[in-house]
Amino acid sequence: MSTNRVLALLELLQARPGLTGPEIAARLEVDERTVRRYAVRLGDLGVPVEAERGRYGGYRLMPGYKLPPLMLTDDEATAVVLGLLAGRRTGLWVGETATASALAKIQRVLPEALRERVGAVADTVDVTSRSTTAGSGPSGALVLTFAEAVRGRRTVRLAYRSYAGVDSEREFDPYGLVFHSGRWYVTGHDHLSGQVRTFRVDRVAGVEPTDAEFSPPAGFEPAAHVMASLAGVPYEHEFEVLLDTTLEEARRRIPPSVAALAPADGGVRMTGRADRLDGLAQMMAGLGWPFTVIAPGRLRDEVKALARRLVASAESSGRDARGSAALEE
Repeated sequence: MSTNRVLALLELLQARPGLTGPEIAARLEVDERTVRRYAVRLGDLGVPVEAERGRYGGYRLMPGYKLPPLMLTDDEATAVVLGLLAGRRTGLWVGETATASALAKIQRVLPEALRERVGAVADTVDVTSRSTTAGSGPSGALVLTFAEAVRGRRTVRLAYRSYAGVDSEREFDPYGLVFHSGRWYVTGHDHLSGQVRTFRVDRVAGVEPTDAEFSPPAGFEPAAHVMASLAGVPYEHEFEVLLDTTLEEARRRIPPSVAALAPADGGVRMTGRADRLDGLAQMMAGLGWPFTVIAPGRLRDEVKALARRLVASAESSGRDARGSAALEE
């Protein structure tokens, strides 16, 4: 059954109540039997259709029925709800209550039967990949303003608070918006510093479009620049490690925001900065490749300490297993 034609029948009944079966069939280019099936389908969706008996009987919506302002098919409603749920649970959202209120509004205007089915989706579906950041996302107004400025190539005037709590105002040419690891970023030319900069959108206190236009550099890739910027954030420890694997495999497993990768000595040279060396040691061990720590020396110590903990855990597990076997005997 064509969903578009079912909705077309609904539009006809709104505009011309009382159209006969032959008239509707001619307009929709179907036979009268199909028109009756479409009317039944509308009833299943919660839209009451009255059909007058007889050869020249007409179709109309039930008197007093107020058509909801939003009509979606099952697939369309499910797609919208899943998109909202995924955004809320992975961090791709704006505002604290926007997702919940949007879900409530959509469910309120759907036909009852479809509303119940969509509600079941919202109540039962879970998402395993969740946001790695805490707190709420930026306001929708900020995201929309930046998106319009990017598309229209308009300079904006923004107020920004840095991670250290320093407030500043600047003019900015936004080249692109990027969502990464639960956060929104905007990257472009910062007039204050004269450099291409990346800013977290949730730290923007205000943004105002201007009439000035700009042209982004040819071939500029916002996502790649944001990833490179995040990889260059100053952490406490710089590291260099040689991985015994291919560059292709390393790039598949290690994102640019974690480290820079380059071919070297038959393997891959991994360089970057880390806040915690114990966490870096665990990450490298989890990759499963042989590796050589070039620097710093403290990273080698953390790898050795991790190895000792793993050996101790393995030996403890072996003793526990032997003890359990003895008890069973």
